[in-house]
Amino acid sequence: MKPINLNSLRVFACVAQHGNLQRAAEVLNLTRGAVSQRIKQLEIDLGVILLERQARGVSLTPEGLRCRDAVDKALATLETVFTEFEQDEGQITLHLGSSTAAKWLMPRMEDFATRFPRISLRTEVHTRQLSRDLARNEIAIWPGKVSDPKPFQNARRLTDIRLVAVCSPDFPRPDWPMELETVLNLPLLQDAHRTWESLIEGAGHRALHKLLNFDRSALALDAAIEGHGVAIAPTYIVENDVLRKRLVELWVSPSPPTEQLFVSWSQEHVRQPVVLRVVDWIASEFEQERTLENGRKMAGRSA
Repeated sequence: MKPINLNSLRVFACVAQHGNLQRAAEVLNLTRGAVSQRIKQLEIDLGVILLERQARGVSLTPEGLRCRDAVDKALATLETVFTEFEQDEGQITLHLGSSTAAKWLMPRMEDFATRFPRISLRTEVHTRQLSRDLARNEIAIWPGKVSDPKPFQNARRLTDIRLVAVCSPDFPRPDWPMELETVLNLPLLQDAHRTWESLIEGAGHRALHKLLNFDRSALALDAAIEGHGVAIAPTYIVENDVLRKRLVELWVSPSPPTEQLFVSWSQEHVRQPVVLRVVDWIASEFEQERTLENGRKMAGRSA
């Protein structure tokens, strides 16, 4: 059998769909004669009659029905593959908290665009973890515990969530490192997690403290950069501002971390090569942060 002309199969599929040579010619922007000629050539190549010409159109022979079903399945398979190509190289949706977006993701957007020039990153900011399962080409960065069950979802640990108190380098303060008791006597900038209140209560303090409240960690950190007081947040959120010397660390919580930060993606959709590349990039950024943090600790000890 001769190699089949794929363009002729496309013409046949259109004729089979519309049941009319003229209508198929209009859809394909061809002449009726060109459509008829390509169908005849296809019949010659296959050695079977595919169409029965009638006064008001055409009908499929048994061989034509089999050929139509095979072509429809092949086109559906190709459409699925092409759609996956488009999705894989098109858009990734990243779900995360507002402060993680502002303080961790935004400083890395230029690097992301360089590494993934064909990917459009769409962010969705949430105040709480998604209750639904992640869909195809969706990634989430969210705190949790290793024991948290996540059906139909892959998860990769990024870092422990350890709290650190920070302030502007120009903020008037005692020498550091300092004890929590000393920190609690400074003007405190608190976010919606109300961590300062918990620490004050845990320390047995009853005196009135200077608390300025914000609804997001990013806002409290920006206030700290402007010199309004001391903010407290996870180390991964303050890392960029500390490296740029816009913030300095005053106190690190000695308590063992009870939560970790995870990156998650759908387990149901197996073939997601671009998702896995982005996940690897996210994980590598946290690896670099740990390396820098360990380097600072070693430098502090040697000093």
